[in-house]
Amino acid sequence: MNLEPGTLNRLLEQTMTAPNPSRDRAVQGLFDDVAPRYDLLNRIISFRLDGYWRKAAVAAALRGGAGLILDLGAGTGDLTFTAAGRGAARVIGLDFSLEMLRLAQHKRKRAACGQQTTFVQGSALFSPFKAAVFEGIMSAFVLRNVSDLKLFFTESQRVLKPGGTLVTLDMFPPPKNWFRPVYALYFYQLVPWIGRVLSPNGHAYRYLSESVRHFHSPEAVTGFIEEARFEDVELRKFLGGAVCLHVARKPPARAPQ
Repeated sequence: MNLEPGTLNRLLEQTMTAPNPSRDRAVQGLFDDVAPRYDLLNRIISFRLDGYWRKAAVAAALRGGAGLILDLGAGTGDLTFTAAGRGAARVIGLDFSLEMLRLAQHKRKRAACGQQTTFVQGSALFSPFKAAVFEGIMSAFVLRNVSDLKLFFTESQRVLKPGGTLVTLDMFPPPKNWFRPVYALYFYQLVPWIGRVLSPNGHAYRYLSESVRHFHSPEAVTGFIEEARFEDVELRKFLGGAVCLHVARKPPARAPQ
């Protein structure tokens, strides 16, 4: 995908309050393009810390039980397989990128916990699942790529069982402190260059980098989660707030009066 300035600006629109099919299709195509090198570049760019953050997300998602778990924006399946390997009875990975899911299916054949996983193509904004079927919902590095965060959390609330846990992991612009200029130099300047060097679709990493720069604050995302009628929202920060984990609970069912 050739990310011309106009295309990049459209992808980075900050309303995120209504579904935008054209934006979603563009992001879908972007992830189809970067799929072959996505895992490698994640490891390099994060200095392999992405594995640690995913384990923290899975631990939070399984805190309320290890039944049926939904991984929204599963990509190549890293979070899905981590949850299955750590005791989840069943994990369904949902993603809109066919190329990402092909890689996930290839991994599934080799994974020791592969039989505990299923992958489905679809949108997190229009979930194909019935209401109140999952004990836990989790996502990693997905929020910046959906056109409507409010709908994302509303749909998550719908398919989650009462008392179930929602966990989201993502990158955010760090707060104004000593770490911010160091982070800006690395993530906004060096990461796009690394993407161009190591990936035939390296220009897509300019979008991935800029999507962080233009993203909401973690506190704003907390507000979106609360608006979707979740409670007990926790916020954990890594790397000085450059990576954040949100954990929330769907209210339990009320006892009959």
